[in-house]
Amino acid sequence: MTETAKIVMLGAGSAAFGLSLYRDLFTTDELDGCTVTLVDTNPAALDRMYDLAIAWGGKVGTKVIFEKTTDRRAAFKDASFVINSVAIDRNRLWRQDFEVPKKYGIRHTLGENGGPGGLFFTLRTLPLIFDFARDMEEICPNAQFINLSNPESRVILGLGKYTKVKVLGLCHGIFLARWFICQILGRPEKEVEVWGAGLNHFQWLTAVRDKATGRDLYPELREKEKTHDPAFTPLARKLFRAFGLWPSCSDDHTGEYLSYGWEGGEHGFNFDEDERGRIILNGIFDGIIDGTKPVPDDWLTPSWGERAVQTMAGVLHNQHRWIESGIVYNQGVIPNLPPDLAVEVPVIADSAGVHPVSQGPLPDACAKLLHMQASVQQLAVEAAVHASKEIALQALLCDPVINSTDAAVKLLDELWEINKPYIKKCV
Repeated sequence: MTETAKIVMLGAGSAAFGLSLYRDLFTTDELDGCTVTLVDTNPAALDRMYDLAIAWGGKVGTKVIFEKTTDRRAAFKDASFVINSVAIDRNRLWRQDFEVPKKYGIRHTLGENGGPGGLFFTLRTLPLIFDFARDMEEICPNAQFINLSNPESRVILGLGKYTKVKVLGLCHGIFLARWFICQILGRPEKEVEVWGAGLNHFQWLTAVRDKATGRDLYPELREKEKTHDPAFTPLARKLFRAFGLWPSCSDDHTGEYLSYGWEGGEHGFNFDEDERGRIILNGIFDGIIDGTKPVPDDWLTPSWGERAVQTMAGVLHNQHRWIESGIVYNQGVIPNLPPDLAVEVPVIADSAGVHPVSQGPLPDACAKLLHMQASVQQLAVEAAVHASKEIALQALLCDPVINSTDAAVKLLDELWEINKPYIKKCV
């Protein structure tokens, strides 16, 4: 692979992921000369993010070239990387995923990656992403697909099992776990290194170390956790005490996979605050575009988020770049989890591609807790690729979040009708 590349960003109108990508692009010269083709089906959102790239990039003197199009097949020609951040009618449908199950007595935390919400995110999202994959198999079969869209584990599992596309999922969850740990340790995040292995949004931190010396910080964490504010991330701490390792990434995300996850909070996602935040963010974007506002100082440093830019740079320049966490098709990377599963582990990116780093088996009890979720994710993917309501019900009845067969049938009927326009066979 040459040292410059064409990078396609699907769902480029996403303000949150677009901001993270731009921060990483504009604070490094490692992708100078590369072309970033922004793709979105919403022309207004696409135009804003393109204009932002031109204005912001001009201020910092970037040598990255930007293009825009609504035609993804045209964008895929000669692509080396495809980054996906697409979500279908995100907040409206997600709100239904959360509220409908609650109406039938289901106690859950977010309704995004686990529980009935995770099922319906899978049912409506996988068909669209399979369309991307089939186009890539035809037009740019050697391109690396980097997924940022939820539900990450199920997307990577589906693509890994049923397509020939080279797939990698990226998530900032491990950095969120590091933040929680550093609050207890009383240390700056830049001084602490963490390794993890497990499922997306449910990794076990296999190592917590002083970044400079390599000293194991788990003994210090165990001591300081005993006297820390008991209201601080209580679910993670209960699991930490019971299983011996810290779970990533936060109570609401991890709680999606557990029958008692609601003990970490049943508040759900704050949709109204998210909408207000997007209005504010778009206002800042518009000010940067028309020159009435400067680029905020904290946007002039690399993001706290996904490591897409770092991964691509590692591949392009054969850097053997260490990426703290990536979601990959298992196939033995974590030997005591099923091979037919998506797992999250450290990866290395170089000119030969992306390579998962195996740390061997997880502690037996940790692996057994993840096994409960593995079957749910496998069935959810099968339900999505076959557009099967029968398998979808089986996935629900295997899910520890479901507490009633009658509730499972009722919520399935209601949410299936809401999502019917997006559910279709993929294989």
